[in-house]
Amino acid sequence: MGISKIEQLTSTHLRNEVHFFQFEITGSKTRFAANIFKIKEVIIYKDKLTDIFSPVDFVAGIANIRGMTIPVINLNMWLSGNSGESNILMVCDFLNIVVGVMISKPIGIKTISWDEFVRSDNKKIIGYFKDNDQIVEVLDLEKMVTEAFPFIEESNETEMSSVKSLDIDKTVLVADDSKMVLKSLSRTLEKMKVTFKLFNNGEELLNYLFQQDPKNIFAVITDLEMPKKSGFEVIKEMKKSEKYSNIPIIVNSTMSGKSNEEMAKSLNADGFISKNKPKEIEFYLKKLLGCE
Repeated sequence: MGISKIEQLTSTHLRNEVHFFQFEITGSKTRFAANIFKIKEVIIYKDKLTDIFSPVDFVAGIANIRGMTIPVINLNMWLSGNSGESNILMVCDFLNIVVGVMISKPIGIKTISWDEFVRSDNKKIIGYFKDNDQIVEVLDLEKMVTEAFPFIEESNETEMSSVKSLDIDKTVLVADDSKMVLKSLSRTLEKMKVTFKLFNNGEELLNYLFQQDPKNIFAVITDLEMPKKSGFEVIKEMKKSEKYSNIPIIVNSTMSGKSNEEMAKSLNADGFISKNKPKEIEFYLKKLLGCE
């Protein structure tokens, strides 16, 4: 992700908008979508997939794309247990891993306001929105990747076992719209014996924060992409507030790679951590304490 795309992403969320890439999968009448900024490209893959051992049946094999070997996930198998293989791959990059996801038909990009997005309790669907009269379901691709590659969670568990308690007498505020992420962050902060409060979006966090004495808040950890108010808006409103501008902000995002430092710098954030990485959270909190 170059700086121009970072600026585009920032601009999008400051307008409280989100771009979804819509697509269909074999054998389903439902239209699905994923956040466009998590998608690197959509390609037709003509070669045969290389077999790979996997504990789950929806990992279809390995593809070689532009000299990069990546695992391929059969989305239809993950959703319904039906094969529905396809040679159209949506190449995604998040949770520090690049994967190819089988789709059958690209539809296009739809820009909506977060106000149009409706949350869902479905374990594999984040929520949905309407495109004209068509219901479009937004998939929880992070959950899919975590289920496909258990080592991601196992690595986090190993990291969590090594984090130490921190002597912080103030509260850390955490905003994320994923229940799975909030649960993981809660466990990490509990292990560190840090006092914290959780919020489902940026609006809830800001409403709480602006009623508090800033001397009682140690730091804010926020996702970027959230309904109502995004992490970009959290940063913007905190930084423009004379009263709260000195509270450190750590961005917690699935976006990975070299762009992290650029992203954090462009947002005037004090740190950028990969989603659910206990050692990274520990590093930045210790840094804010002056221990690093």
